[in-house]
Amino acid sequence: MRFASLGSGSKGNALLVESGRTRVLLDCGFGPRELARRLARLEVAAESIAAVLVTHEHADHVGGAARCAARYGWTVHASHGTAAAAGLDAIGARRFDSHARFAIDDLEIHPYPVPHDAREPTQFVFSDGAARLGVLTDAGTITPHIVAMLKDCAALVLECNHDAGMLAEGRYPPPLKRRIAGEFGHLDNAAAADLLRTIDGRQLRHVIAAHLSEENNTPELACAALAQALGCSADWIGVATQSDGFAWRAI
Repeated sequence: MRFASLGSGSKGNALLVESGRTRVLLDCGFGPRELARRLARLEVAAESIAAVLVTHEHADHVGGAARCAARYGWTVHASHGTAAAAGLDAIGARRFDSHARFAIDDLEIHPYPVPHDAREPTQFVFSDGAARLGVLTDAGTITPHIVAMLKDCAALVLECNHDAGMLAEGRYPPPLKRRIAGEFGHLDNAAAADLLRTIDGRQLRHVIAAHLSEENNTPELACAALAQALGCSADWIGVATQSDGFAWRAI
């Protein structure tokens, strides 16, 4: 199994996961033309993707899903709440139970619910039968269920949205600061690091800091926090950027 990001942040998100002959996209916050341009960097044709999984209805995650699915023939999968909130029923989205695993060809997919300010947001663990890839972005709080889902993963794409000090001292209006830092907002660097300590991340082969705020965080701060939690060098931690995502990683 391997995975790569096309871009991560408030301007658009998409993560590509591949096992055997199966490719799926997690979220699609880019329109067809921009998505094709970003896929070309990874030498992937949009038509080769089987499906797109949608985490929640916010535009940076679902904004291009319907158009890309219609153009490239993808199936769309979303929780009941996300499908309704994002208007995905109109394109025949397949609804899943946010606690029940399912398969798309060579990939087993296990969604799990997260606390975020959306209708029924989910995140995902992917498995090819040999290794597990965990993804956690857009969550305001770490729950016991999140810990249980991620503790045996070999790779983790983990939200480090903001540095708490930068957010508090920054120029965002107070209501937006409260929303981001709240229990249904986004994880800060310290919360992400605490999760790594809780799951005992010594088995992790890849850790990628994702969904970094361009206003309220830096890659250096995010990597330093995660590295301290893992007891590793900061340059071992990967970063998913808004402009370039990150290149293929294999597990």
